[in-house]
Amino acid sequence: MNWNDLLREDTPDQTTAKTDGTLTALTSLGLIRVQGEDARDFLQGQLTNDIQAVTAKQAQLSAWCTPKGRMLALMLVFQQGDDLYLQLPRERIEAVLKRLRMFVMRSRVILSDTSDELPIMALGGNCIAELLDDVPEDNFASRQSAGLSVIRFPGKQPLVQVIGEADALAPIREKAAMTATAAGDSWWRLQNIRSGIPAIYDATAEAFIPQMLNLDLLGGISFNKGCYTGQEVVARMKYLGQIKRRMYLARFMTATEPGPGDKLFSAHSKSAQGAGKIVDVQPSPAGGWEALVAAETSSVEAGDMRLGGAEGAVLEIQPPPYGLQTTDSG
Repeated sequence: MNWNDLLREDTPDQTTAKTDGTLTALTSLGLIRVQGEDARDFLQGQLTNDIQAVTAKQAQLSAWCTPKGRMLALMLVFQQGDDLYLQLPRERIEAVLKRLRMFVMRSRVILSDTSDELPIMALGGNCIAELLDDVPEDNFASRQSAGLSVIRFPGKQPLVQVIGEADALAPIREKAAMTATAAGDSWWRLQNIRSGIPAIYDATAEAFIPQMLNLDLLGGISFNKGCYTGQEVVARMKYLGQIKRRMYLARFMTATEPGPGDKLFSAHSKSAQGAGKIVDVQPSPAGGWEALVAAETSSVEAGDMRLGGAEGAVLEIQPPPYGLQTTDSG
């Protein structure tokens, strides 16, 4: 069964989908499968989080960085069967897979693109309890059943991803279609924006250090796991309290379609890097745009953030739902 046939491409993109049930096929996301007896040790030396903590019952966010601590990718890491999977935007799969393979060397690890083998479906709302027998309650907790992985995501309404072969997903999708509203990928991206969950796209690769996207607040960094690529920069930012940029929620009005990587402006900013950048952005059901932005905290406090330049759209900014308070860094 072709996954694209399960949810037709001409289905209206309903970002205002009913809260009692929403269904979408996440075709913009892809998967890298990591197999082999050295799989965990290999990833442990590459990613920011503690890969040993990933189990059949627990997924995690984790970043892959350059030696300078700049994020090449942000991944949802989960286990299905005996294998580990890295979920990230499909547009990043080829570049990330090519570069990751350069570091395998003699490790007994096989990396492969399984984006077309294991489709990803998202469900939102109260219908989840009716469609799935065992729904994890904690954020990024996972459950395995009949070849499917069910992973809980943060949100004001219940949100899960269901990952597995198309034939295994089909009965859930068909049952959900009777009560749930069909939506496009943009609905899922909007839920993550509102929850303060970032993503890295081609336009933003190497633009951010993990703490700029609040990964320390989202449980996406382990500070006691040992060495990994970029670890020195990430650790220094924590222990020296040098976090001068954070990720915020933003709303604004503009007739020009914005995108990840678009620059922000503040008259208060003296930085050669500018006041900030858009991390992710989607149309708002209320009009205008909703976004995640990585911005100078001082410029946010000045209250004069705009899109692009001095005449750009004014941004209404607020902290993410989990707040920005830390006990050991700024």
